[in-house]
Amino acid sequence: MYSRSLAALPLLLGAALLAQDSAPHMTGYSAARARVEQAIEQQFRAIPSPGEEQKQHRYFTAEPHPAGSERNHDLALYVARLWKEQGLEDVRIHRYDVLTSLPRSITVEMIAPTTYHASLREDSYDADPDTKNPAIRGGYLSMSASGEATAPLIYAHSGNPEDYDVLRRHHIGVKGKIVLVRYSNPYSYRGFKALTAQKEGAAGLLIYSDPAEDGFVRGKVFPDGPWGPESHIQRGSITYDFLVPGDPLTPGWASVEGAKRIPMEEAISLPKIMAVAMSWRDAKPLLARMDGPLAPKTWQGGLPIPYHLGGGAVRVHMKVDMDNSPKPNYVVEARIRGSELPDEWIVLGNHRDAWEFGGVDPSSGTASLMELTRALGQMKAQGFRPKRTLIVASWDGEEVGLTGSTEWGEQFGDELKQKLVAYLNVDSSTSGPNFHPSAIGSLAPLLVELSRDMPAPSGATLYQEWRASAAGARAAEKDRRTVTDENLVETHIGSGSDFTVFLNHLCRPTVELQFDGPYGVYHSAYDDFYWMNHFGDPGYRYHTLMTQYWGALALRLAGAEILPFDFAAYGRDIVAFAGVLAANRPAQRRVDFRGLERRIAEFQQAGSDLNAAVAQALAKGPVDAELAARVNRGIMQVESNWANPDGIPGRPWFKHTLYAARFTYAHLELPGLTEAIEKRDWKEAQRQAGILAEALARNAAVLRETAGRLPHNP
Repeated sequence: MYSRSLAALPLLLGAALLAQDSAPHMTGYSAARARVEQAIEQQFRAIPSPGEEQKQHRYFTAEPHPAGSERNHDLALYVARLWKEQGLEDVRIHRYDVLTSLPRSITVEMIAPTTYHASLREDSYDADPDTKNPAIRGGYLSMSASGEATAPLIYAHSGNPEDYDVLRRHHIGVKGKIVLVRYSNPYSYRGFKALTAQKEGAAGLLIYSDPAEDGFVRGKVFPDGPWGPESHIQRGSITYDFLVPGDPLTPGWASVEGAKRIPMEEAISLPKIMAVAMSWRDAKPLLARMDGPLAPKTWQGGLPIPYHLGGGAVRVHMKVDMDNSPKPNYVVEARIRGSELPDEWIVLGNHRDAWEFGGVDPSSGTASLMELTRALGQMKAQGFRPKRTLIVASWDGEEVGLTGSTEWGEQFGDELKQKLVAYLNVDSSTSGPNFHPSAIGSLAPLLVELSRDMPAPSGATLYQEWRASAAGARAAEKDRRTVTDENLVETHIGSGSDFTVFLNHLCRPTVELQFDGPYGVYHSAYDDFYWMNHFGDPGYRYHTLMTQYWGALALRLAGAEILPFDFAAYGRDIVAFAGVLAANRPAQRRVDFRGLERRIAEFQQAGSDLNAAVAQALAKGPVDAELAARVNRGIMQVESNWANPDGIPGRPWFKHTLYAARFTYAHLELPGLTEAIEKRDWKEAQRQAGILAEALARNAAVLRETAGRLPHNP
């Protein structure tokens, strides 16, 4: 695309400044500065290489590397060494000694009406030598309690509260019994399944992957296709990080040397129930012999057997011995210091730890990150330095409890609240070609704008590919919404990745980027180099596109004269969030939605006025640096103003008034108000509505004051 050498960068920038035509539209930039930024981004985008992406991907997927393992520590050292070689600055490795969870031994066996010992292992395949690696662990769930039980087996579908209500209607209780549940669509976080079973008094929990969700029912299975074979096991954590993420023994503060640690029995995020992950091959003999009522039609799965709820015919013995001793997690950090505004930060992060090889999750994202830093390092060597500081981070322990990012965010929280412009997360780069980003509402328009002239592998632009894939996905889901620029970006944000501490605890702007596609080997040993090269991204073209987009987004934010946040767009989202609650008839009589709607309208109008004032100022040419600094301080204040110091009732770590996640990891908007309405706690609902109204009024005032700083036409 761009063949000139980096030595030509100063000439490119000079030519851009002199050019008088074809100035690109860039929110937050005057025409002259937009031409400079365009040249910078084009130069950056020309560097990433599919071959280099594949090279890094192979290195990170060569061995299993879960959090707390020696291999993952070696990879941290590798990242730090490479970043130093690439020319990044202030390379540091932060060590956090945190509660980790790896299996010593696990047994699951049927003892009646016949005997059967579950292997809890995945088959190896000659086509993929990595599947023969002796370091691959069997099926386990991190943070499971240790223990032993022998009890009747009950099938509880997805293991959500409403599923136990169905069992009760059939006069089936689970107290003291072992419960078999499945991963399911819509997705429900396994930790919520564990908490629900724990509350129901179950003695143990087995979670298996049904082929209806990710196996042969969906298409060809590994090694011939992207879906999970009969022995694939979805490992994972069951930490109750929807209550408080990070190290369970340092809830709300960083797990640094000398930090206070609470006793394990006081840790609210630690499960008290045994739980094991299984393949459908291991689950089938159990399901086939269960008695009791026939399960409802919606509970039937992809196996060619009738699924029953269970009674007493099948008895299971399970024994779990976990090593839950503290182990070090290592977060690697580096930066390129800003030339003009070094105390305004853009942070880019990806987690490094994987359940086994992590072909998609997270090593595709890690490969893109390493290629991104290589490109930035080359540009820096030729004299380029961004206006704002770029910080890159390789997180550890994400899979266990969002651990490394949470500890780092808590350690440096005071600085981040003041300096962080935006956090840009890539958990996994790609499992296919379908772009699926999410962001807070004020950054969503920027993601669309950036995609418009970004070349994609098909020869079209990323914007065109994105629109087409979004339309196809909605048609498949029977979603009748027309695809528009305003609804392309997902602004309903749940949890489950490293953006959580930045958005929900520190109340800073966040973006999550990913390409996805058919992917049935999640958290299994088959999520590896072979799978990526045959199914996920042969040729590593979308890895490269992710590097280009992710880096260009960071550069766009780092170089902006006026930070490109659109608060009118944010207002549209808040209107929609509140509209869902206002449709609740009991709430209509008890919550002042009219007052809220007025506050939202004021905020949205103030956002529109700021957009107009910024556009008008930038149309006249570059904005004075001191004036831009004052305006940007106001813009950066907005997200902080959504913070409720007391947090969500019952979950004080989560402080954002607009965004949180349900216990299932599903998105939850206006969380304090929403949960109060769902509980029919009308006194609390009124209080939460008042908190939201105050935040809206505060931010509308900030936006009006910020717009007032800009010159207006008479």
